[in-house]
Amino acid sequence: MSWWTRARTFWTETKAEMSKVTFPSWDEVVNTTIVVLVASFVFAAFLWISDLVINWLYQSIFKFFST
Repeated sequence: MSWWTRARTFWTETKAEMSKVTFPSWDEVVNTTIVVLVASFVFAAFLWISDLVINWLYQSIFKFFST
């Protein structure tokens, strides 16, 4: 099969697949963006608090064994 035939087949199949694509509405984009932002802040807060607790535990352990 020549490169021209393969390229044409690729283009035809690409057009067929792209006709099946559906794009989200503006409301769906806004809602999913809000969900992602809220989830990011929740996970960031959780990790920040976890980091503070782990740091406090390590400092307490080192302080206990250093005296």
